[in-house]
Amino acid sequence: MVSPLNLLGLKKKKRTKTQGTLDTQVPLTDDQVRAAWTAASWLIDYPGDELVERLPLLERVIAGLPDRPRQGLQDLITALDTGDIIDLRSDYVETFDTRRRGCLYLTYFSNGDTRRRGMALLKIKEQYRNAGLEVSDDELPDHLTYVLEFGAGHSLVEAANILTTNRAGLELLRLHLEEQESVWHGAIDAVCATLPALQGPDIEAVQKLAAEGPEDELVGLGGYGDGSEDMPPMDMTPYATSPPPQSPAGKTFIPLDSLKGRSS
Repeated sequence: MVSPLNLLGLKKKKRTKTQGTLDTQVPLTDDQVRAAWTAASWLIDYPGDELVERLPLLERVIAGLPDRPRQGLQDLITALDTGDIIDLRSDYVETFDTRRRGCLYLTYFSNGDTRRRGMALLKIKEQYRNAGLEVSDDELPDHLTYVLEFGAGHSLVEAANILTTNRAGLELLRLHLEEQESVWHGAIDAVCATLPALQGPDIEAVQKLAAEGPEDELVGLGGYGDGSEDMPPMDMTPYATSPPPQSPAGKTFIPLDSLKGRSS
């Protein structure tokens, strides 16, 4: 039987030896995605003493990655290793804990402080529970570090779905950090490299979010206050086609030396 694709003059896309389960901007095996997500989950977290001690190990974790995402992660490792740690900690709080565009809670961008966000959070928490994980009711399960740890140690596919569902917010975060010349930009860019390339609807969603900001219904889900002055219009020309003050530092689902996790 002739394949419908052949009738259209098309060929079925074949996965190369360097392409794993996920559709990624840069060809990556599943283990490479796990390595990138494991490193990013630590590096995006608050730079406490435990993170600083693990920088040499993180450097080894990313050694086998392609230039992108490796270089962005390496740049952050170098910055954390050579910079003034007190200044870096202050910069982290200023970057991620006081600005709406620096929010690391993924569903905030796509749902704002609305009741709909509560349902999105419950869905993510249920995915964790189905994988045998428990998340405290005091912690929001959509923190980017949690999602990356979940993907690296338990289910690549489910974590990738969470990331792509909230892709507009993640891209806005990447653009914001790039605009601010933040040392954390490379880590977010590395995560984006493990996701599909942005398509038309995704770009439109980013533009809309940048122009209007997240919805605001103030239902007690840990938002960022009014913050209207913190969401000025963003320059979108590069496109050619509220967290609590305390970071969840050190709360990882998996050890760094365990990258394979369960089969996805």
